[in-house]
Amino acid sequence: MEKRENNMNKYSGSNFDDFLAEEGLLEEVSARAQKRLLALQIEDAIKSSNLSKTKIAENMSTDTAQLNHLLDPDNTSITLESLNRLARAMGKRLRIELT
Repeated sequence: MEKRENNMNKYSGSNFDDFLAEEGLLEEVSARAQKRLLALQIEDAIKSSNLSKTKIAENMSTDTAQLNHLLDPDNTSITLESLNRLARAMGKRLRIELT
C-alpha cells in the first residue's frame, strides 16, 4: 500500500512544467497557450483598430474564413508572413520578442 501511495503522489512538490515535460506535453501545451494569448492580443488590436473582420480580411487579400482560421486559438501552425500581413492590414507592425 505504501508503494502505491508514493506512485499516486509522483508529482507532489514538483511544478506543472516538470509534469508536462515528463509526459511529453510541454512543447504542445506551451505552443497552444502562446497562440491563445496571441489570439487574444489580436482580437484586442482588431477592436481598437475600429476595423471589421471583413475589412481586415479584404486588406489582407483573403476572406473572413481564413482570417478566423488565423485567429483560432487552437491553430498553432500560423506563419510569420500571415501575422505580418494581418498586422499591416490593421495598420500596425509586427514585433516578435524572445524573452
